[in-house]
Amino acid sequence: MAGVLLHPTSLPGAFGIGELGGEAYRFVDWLVRAGQKVWQVLPLGPTGFADSPYSAFSAFAGNPLLISLQRLQDEGLLTWDDFVDYPFLPEDRVDYGAVIPAKMGVLRLAYERWKSQGDEEAKRGLEHFREQHTFWLEDFALFMALKEAYGGRAWTEWDRDLAHRNPDALNRARRELADEVQFHRFVQYCFARQWSDLKRYANAQGVLIMGDMPIFVAHDSTDVWAKPEMFYLDEDGNPTFVAGVPPDYFSPTGQRWGNPVYRWEVMKEQGYRWWIERFRWTLQMMDIVRVDHFRGFSAYWQVPASEPTAVKGRWVKVPGRELFRTLQRELGELPIVAEDLGTITPDVTRLRKGLGFPGMRVLQFAFDGDPNNLYLPYNYEPDTVVYTGTHDNDTLVGWFNGLSEEEKRRVYDYVGREDISVHWEMIRLAYASVARLAIVPLQDWLGLGSGARMNQPGREAGNWQWRCRREHLNEGLAQAIAKMCAVYGRDRY
Repeated sequence: MAGVLLHPTSLPGAFGIGELGGEAYRFVDWLVRAGQKVWQVLPLGPTGFADSPYSAFSAFAGNPLLISLQRLQDEGLLTWDDFVDYPFLPEDRVDYGAVIPAKMGVLRLAYERWKSQGDEEAKRGLEHFREQHTFWLEDFALFMALKEAYGGRAWTEWDRDLAHRNPDALNRARRELADEVQFHRFVQYCFARQWSDLKRYANAQGVLIMGDMPIFVAHDSTDVWAKPEMFYLDEDGNPTFVAGVPPDYFSPTGQRWGNPVYRWEVMKEQGYRWWIERFRWTLQMMDIVRVDHFRGFSAYWQVPASEPTAVKGRWVKVPGRELFRTLQRELGELPIVAEDLGTITPDVTRLRKGLGFPGMRVLQFAFDGDPNNLYLPYNYEPDTVVYTGTHDNDTLVGWFNGLSEEEKRRVYDYVGREDISVHWEMIRLAYASVARLAIVPLQDWLGLGSGARMNQPGREAGNWQWRCRREHLNEGLAQAIAKMCAVYGRDRY
């Protein structure tokens, strides 16, 4: 089986960012013609700090920026006049600073028209959605309304009674901000409907949606504000410990993510309910879930919040097996892919295999000269998902251009010749492997250089911006991909 990694923000379109409208449906059609069975996306939450989908304002909510304005117009919630002042935005990258105010402004116009139309069926639909998702939606809508009232400041900078969820203060805020709260319910309802329609269409064409679940949540999020007892926080609500990873391939000082770490003993006392509800909703939105940083369910790297880097951290054990067994009892079999990259110890492998989750291999990590390197294709097990690269890697072309001559020689030797188009040959290695599923970022199929990279860990700005153009998704490329699928039997599943 084979699939393509492309976050919806990277789709082409007229409003400065990819959406869940016509271009998304055309992309599904293109995947079908290319013989692909999986569309992998990054986390779909409302992005916060540095526009990262891994630092969202909620582990449950959807990103309003993905809502298709064209679909809202088709439903009569927008008119052409509503777009008169919409700015002209780049086609090949997302300018978040311009997109966010422009698009949120248009969504507010849609909300005002929705209120004035008095469509009882639509209002019943929103109320039904609200009832189904009370677990997270009410706190999220109030959180976002308060964040706007406080000029976007983090919840720890709000009035202390609101930051610490004094019941009287919360009730007063719900009354005073009732319309803003309803706006955010409306936006989430629009997102959920559009995403569900798109997923249903993809599934009908034989394409599965593979989502991505970050293990940790952002500090400035509904999750931490609404359930502070689940996290290690001081009396002001600030983290006392944060998550990250030790020094590795990506960074000599490790990665200090800044996410607050969980108090697993409290989660256990609560019967892991937050995790159950999180997976329940995610599994409604996705067919397969890539669990990011899976090793953190065996042990995670804990760094004192006062430390500027992740070097002075330590491993802390986690009851991962108990958690996933609980999830399986509540939700049934879990279609999970475990992101088991980085520092992987035997306990992590035992946990993954004991739960029956396939792991990951990344071809860019394969050519260090060690014949026992787990990322070399001849060392793969069938229960594996192979990637040419992930969202954190450079593109194949950018990666290869940055190799030393000795490293390039290893690639040539493995492929068997030097006159290669590196991205095609690396994709061929992935497709020819025994890995159950091969995922290739669209940038690698297109043979693009480092300028098309989605994310560079450790860089605070300039990430998550790349977009493809409509002409990239052409018939010639689709046919070439389909042919490779047929040659290596990846069209048979």
